[in-house]
Amino acid sequence: MKKIKNKTIQQWLPIQEIYNDGIIKLKNNKYIKILKIIPINYNLKSDLEKEAILNSYKIFLKTCNFDIQILIQSSKEDLTHNISNIQKNISKKENKYLENIAQDYIDFINKLNLSKKSSSKNFYIIISSKKNNKKEKVQFDEIIKSDLKEKYFKIKECLSRCGNSVIELSNKKEIEKLFFSLLNTKKNNNKIIEVEE
Repeated sequence: MKKIKNKTIQQWLPIQEIYNDGIIKLKNNKYIKILKIIPINYNLKSDLEKEAILNSYKIFLKTCNFDIQILIQSSKEDLTHNISNIQKNISKKENKYLENIAQDYIDFINKLNLSKKSSSKNFYIIISSKKNNKKEKVQFDEIIKSDLKEKYFKIKECLSRCGNSVIELSNKKEIEKLFFSLLNTKKNNNKIIEVEE
């Protein structure tokens, strides 16, 4: 009977190194960069605005002639701090009407917590660039960086037309924190969508 050898997390993860400029080297010779998207609230827009946003999004999909991954990360919010702040404010007031409104609001928050509907979502786009083995190291570093930068600016320009903000994750600690939250599935619900050229 064969013994199954368990892999460590480091062996299992495809990440080889995270550089200080936010570029991540994978074990398969690919380099990736993660962009955080801060979306607009589409539901609050008028019909005309919604149509313009959708047209801008179509242009984004046509313009980005390279592979991307879209990552949606949901995390449950802990609302106990909010509830305790409301309760502190209730105790300071002597208005019975405001006290009733605050108590109704606390009940609503507790109901949200119980039904697990109190969550926040983070949106990311992952772009990649592959190493060309024929290039010298110095040249290669510049080629990879400029390729990823060009893709980042293209995405930023297109998505800003839709009203979204695009932030380049360029801090090593931020990226490590993101990977930790992705691997900690008890707290988060993550979906990855791959969009190919």
